[in-house]
Amino acid sequence: MPQNVVLEGPAPWGFRLAGGKDFNQPLTVSRITPGSKAAIANLCAGDVILAIEGVPATDMLHCEAQNKIKESTSQLSLTVERNESRLWSPRVMEDGHAHPFKVNLEAEQQEYKPIGTAHNRRAQPFIAAANIDDKRQVVSTAYNTPIGLYSSGNIQDAMEGQVRGLVLPKPESPRTLTSIEDSDVYRMLQRDQEEPQEPRQSGSFKALQDFIDSDGTRPIVTRTVRAPTTKTTPPTGNLQKLPVCDKCGNGIVGTVVKARDKYRHPGCFVCSDCDVNLKQKGYFFVEGQLYCETHARARMRPPEGHDLVTTFPSA
Repeated sequence: MPQNVVLEGPAPWGFRLAGGKDFNQPLTVSRITPGSKAAIANLCAGDVILAIEGVPATDMLHCEAQNKIKESTSQLSLTVERNESRLWSPRVMEDGHAHPFKVNLEAEQQEYKPIGTAHNRRAQPFIAAANIDDKRQVVSTAYNTPIGLYSSGNIQDAMEGQVRGLVLPKPESPRTLTSIEDSDVYRMLQRDQEEPQEPRQSGSFKALQDFIDSDGTRPIVTRTVRAPTTKTTPPTGNLQKLPVCDKCGNGIVGTVVKARDKYRHPGCFVCSDCDVNLKQKGYFFVEGQLYCETHARARMRPPEGHDLVTTFPSA
């Protein structure tokens, strides 16, 4: 509910404002200086200011609220709305009043209960067992023990499941062998050793043997072998597309100067008579050659009795 707080002057009042209409937040006391006039008047941090000297502060800008407070010299009257739930502040009480500077840091006594006087006095054991065989069994009292995973039955089932997909079953033989001589593989090896085989010869020796056996009537057929040749790498497409300088005849890599339909290096863009670089100086073509203005005028001098007139093409 709204409360009226009166601060006795003069300034400074000892509190800080926050918010305003320009901040889309209500005017609120953000900080109280201990021992100040605002602390003595029981102005608290978090109080929302509703009126300043009877003027509603709902639509006030932050600077307007500050100027209104500065106009008060001897006394400042504020209408504030205070939240009922306040945080506990460890203040020191002297003569029934809270001291503005001293803070009580003494801890409050709490009820002490030793271990064993409340619930869960003794945890119940967790019993797990694993069968080693039909007569022996291992019992463990540890919580969440994996001992049951290592029993002989589980190990045997896991091994069978893993090996089943890796080892293929042996195919059954259609007939039972009584001796090694009945094996088909053994018979094939013996037959290869007993049968005579033609000796292997290279192509040149075979051709020479055929020539000797035919008493020279069959010609020796040989194959011509050429020495390996190194293929030249064709020029890349980028080199073929390089513009050629009109003066030196070399390809231009980088900056290119184009004058009409001719290309030149920046260093080759010079006058044909005085070798002056024509960059930003103007150039003239006379009979297909580049000249500066001086030498172009000398080459294009009219006959005696005629004047040189500069003409411009019509638009």
